[in-house]
Amino acid sequence: MSAITIAMRRAMRLDGALGVAVVDYVSRMTLGTLGEPDGLDLAKAASSGTDVVRAKLSAMDLIGYPPARLEDILITLDTEYHLIRPLTRRTHEGLFLYVVLDRDRTDLPGIRKELRQIEQLL
Repeated sequence: MSAITIAMRRAMRLDGALGVAVVDYVSRMTLGTLGEPDGLDLAKAASSGTDVVRAKLSAMDLIGYPPARLEDILITLDTEYHLIRPLTRRTHEGLFLYVVLDRDRTDLPGIRKELRQIEQLL
């Protein structure tokens, strides 16, 4: 079993997890998805997250911040959180985790702590 599969399975065990993907933001390639959030094409949503990651990293570069300072990007919707975690501190730079969470069942500080642990698997 690949490290990506192991990481995604662990992410799906998070409270409120509806779906997870691992994406290469350099190539825009979705390397894997798990879960089926209602009404959401997870692969398409995750792939489009590359634009968000690229824009934020570019903005950080403009203000002189190193990429390693970026822990995550939170997109808040009416019933969901979409959490993007670039793996800028790891040897697999260029990848990010895209996690879709049920807003009513999610403890964001706890999720962020767990994602730091999951990142170590990749």
